[in-house]
Amino acid sequence: MTGHESAGRLDAEFFAPGSSFIQFVQAHRPELLSLERVIPEEIRVAQDQVPHGTTVLALTYGDGVMIAGDRRATMGHLIAQRDLEKVHATDDYTAVAFAGTVGLAIDLVKLYQVELTHFEKIEGVPMTLNAKATRLATMVRQNLGQAMQGLAVVPLLAGYEPSAPEGQRSRIFSFDVTGGPYEKRDFYAEGSGSPYARGSLKKLYRPGMSRREAALAALQALYDAADDDSATGGPDLSRRIFPIISVITEDGFERLSEQETESLSREMVEQRWRRPDGPVATL
Repeated sequence: MTGHESAGRLDAEFFAPGSSFIQFVQAHRPELLSLERVIPEEIRVAQDQVPHGTTVLALTYGDGVMIAGDRRATMGHLIAQRDLEKVHATDDYTAVAFAGTVGLAIDLVKLYQVELTHFEKIEGVPMTLNAKATRLATMVRQNLGQAMQGLAVVPLLAGYEPSAPEGQRSRIFSFDVTGGPYEKRDFYAEGSGSPYARGSLKKLYRPGMSRREAALAALQALYDAADDDSATGGPDLSRRIFPIISVITEDGFERLSEQETESLSREMVEQRWRRPDGPVATL
């Protein structure tokens, strides 16, 4: 900064055109962007020394889109955290859940929240959902160097676009470590337990489900993931730690209350006592 700062005035770069906060920081303070830092080759980061988040999922339902995640973070064969929050609102109509390296993922989510807010303040309108997916893809791509060193971040984006035509308002996007965005139909899951969660949703999902039905399907899918993947945590009844479930509808983002999530989780566990393999697909 120049001497203008001491006089309470902003420097000229703050008045340059541009609606991207990330591009602004890249131009003037790139060292602040943790996603662009590459670990020197002489420093090796072992996978079991860094906490990783695991299974997250999203599905569309009658009123909008639902996004959920388990709470476990692992560090090798150890449980690093039992109550990690992997689902975050990024604006009124968008949410991100993450799997992968926890520290980098949290930084990415916070930066993405600022990016969306900055764009809306500068342009006077929010980004379209397609633009939000593209911006997030760019951020994931910037982490490619660290991803190739084992510190990958894989987000799952769910959004609701009130201005879109009926039937096209609820959308889900997944990403690979190179930043490739992929729109998914109906449901998707990411993380180490995702194959089991997707398999569960494949048999349980149906279009037009109610919020309660969608929440139970999400909980069943996370339970199936925890049943086969040691890195995914199921409902912890003794500690009262339950998955995070949030919805995005025409009314905006809403996280289901602890009481509602606990009630649905206990109902689902009771069903598992009677049928350990879970519900079957309707023929």
